[in-house]
Amino acid sequence: MEFLRIKKLDIFIVKQFGLLFLGTFFICQFVLMMQFLWRYVDELIGKGLTMDVLAQFFWYMGLMLIPQAFPLAILLSSLITFGNLGESSELTAIKAAGISLMQAFRSLIVVVCLIAGCSLFFQDVVGPHANESFYRLLLAMRQKSPELEIPEGIFYDGIPGSNLYVQKKDMETGKLYGIMIYRMNGSYEDQAIILADSGMMQSTAEKKHLLLTLYSGEWFENMRSQDVVNSASVPYRRETFSIKNILLDFDGGFSTDDVADISSDARSKSMSKIYHDLDSIRHFNDSVGRAFFKDATRYSLKMPTLTKEDSLKAIKEAKAGKTNIDTIMAKLSTDRRQRATSIALNDVHIAVSDLTMKGDYSKMLNTIDRRHQIEMIKKITLSLSCIIFFFIGAPLGAIIRKGGLGVPVIISVLVFIIYYIFENSGSSMARADNWTVWFGTLISTMVLLPMAIFFTYKANRDSTVFNFDVYKNAFMALFGIKPKRHVTKKEVIINDPDYIADSEILQQISDDITEYANTHHLLKLPNPIKVFFRGGNDQRIKEINEIYEQVIEDLSNSKDKVIINELNNYPIIAVNAHTRLFKHKWLNIISGLIIPFGLFLYLRMWRFRLRLYRNLKQIKQTNERIIQRIAEREKIIQERNL
Repeated sequence: MEFLRIKKLDIFIVKQFGLLFLGTFFICQFVLMMQFLWRYVDELIGKGLTMDVLAQFFWYMGLMLIPQAFPLAILLSSLITFGNLGESSELTAIKAAGISLMQAFRSLIVVVCLIAGCSLFFQDVVGPHANESFYRLLLAMRQKSPELEIPEGIFYDGIPGSNLYVQKKDMETGKLYGIMIYRMNGSYEDQAIILADSGMMQSTAEKKHLLLTLYSGEWFENMRSQDVVNSASVPYRRETFSIKNILLDFDGGFSTDDVADISSDARSKSMSKIYHDLDSIRHFNDSVGRAFFKDATRYSLKMPTLTKEDSLKAIKEAKAGKTNIDTIMAKLSTDRRQRATSIALNDVHIAVSDLTMKGDYSKMLNTIDRRHQIEMIKKITLSLSCIIFFFIGAPLGAIIRKGGLGVPVIISVLVFIIYYIFENSGSSMARADNWTVWFGTLISTMVLLPMAIFFTYKANRDSTVFNFDVYKNAFMALFGIKPKRHVTKKEVIINDPDYIADSEILQQISDDITEYANTHHLLKLPNPIKVFFRGGNDQRIKEINEIYEQVIEDLSNSKDKVIINELNNYPIIAVNAHTRLFKHKWLNIISGLIIPFGLFLYLRMWRFRLRLYRNLKQIKQTNERIIQRIAEREKIIQERNL
């Protein structure tokens, strides 16, 4: 029976988590897709793309972003799941039944591990194909006919040296109507204005020029003349045509290397493919490095006959004063000195250029190697982040005990921002060779894993580390914010209050308060020595407060609305704030030695003494009203009995 009960609990928790996970997953997926879409919004607007092309674009984008949506969805859904259980006291009932928090987690641990496996599958199998297809589609979209980019009714300056205005365009045929072109070939005196009734535009085969065919138009052009000073007298020509072909320079950003780059990109490869290609990449890099080393050795400053012994001999002669370069140069003629210097500088420039080129090429090869390593490690770390985020979200939900989409969303966003910053910063530093690959790709995991362990430990210990009510009460106590009492009429009353006994106790409390106020002089400043070095509890006010709270608890069972309303006028007394700063004596001593902080605490204590004086005065006034109300009740009861 115990086994069956736990199994039902597991099914219940999995259902709660599953429904929330599906909802949060689609929300996270939508947010990530919108964020990703902003990077390519210029590729979509004004292209005249059909619905099937747009559907492919969003489909491949969604497949690429699924592994990134998994961790955030797990974090948010686990937070809400256990936050709801804690808020509805179901988590308390589970613990009261002898089931630990880790036992409540175990069914979801299995589910999260399966999701992590799905994330790895998507990254290793689906992701590379989706990534390659996405960028191939993006490349095809960039190669769309340029007339689709030209808007209607405004001037388009995307063509170098020209401004193009199109009144209307036919998306099906690609034909343009009401064309006006301003061409600026140099200065104002060398500009042309072309008007045409209609036209067609298409790219050349190499994607470097645009062929514009115009129909039924006119060409106005200034003929620049260097001899004419007055621009008003510059000659111009006017041409009327029925068909005119114009070739415009236009670089559409197309390169045949783009297709090869997509296939060789590490993001378009599975883990086995990356592991296989890394061996080939490193073998090629090593061969390039050996070739560069042989070139440097063979170059040897263009003096292949110069050996190590010759260099050492020259150094010894220079140190002994037998050889002086300046003396040798001085013996040469001016022309020979200049020629020797020019040859030396030319050799240095050639060597520097050669080393710079080889250095850039070696850096590029090293970057390719590092990108493959980063991509292979990220496939594993992104899957592990699903498990880590669960052990952050579920314990936090159990600690905070707040469900819904309020606090959980705020915490999830903060945790994900921390993860996103470390993940992107680490990957960027690793790609730039500023950090090692393993450190850069694992830094986000190294930051979040201790957080997951800490939160899980605190949740198992029923810690209040993230109980906002605790921090709220501590903040109110530190700054002396006065709490309010909330007493409401009870629906079910088991025992009626003893009004006569309570009335006598309230009268005794009023007498005790009068005696206490006359003895302790609460309006005076406290003694600093007693505050910081001899602080202790005020036992008398503590005794009065205990009796005072007992009477309030007993009278809260009353059905009399007047008495219930009067109970809310009773202040909540801080029994220690007016006598000591901290519970531990050594903290009081340290705070007294830190003058600015100690002065703040000293004035805070005086404020609590003044508040206690006002509270005691308010208690006496409230006691009088309640005693009077009890006397009226007793009088009414006696009259009824007679």
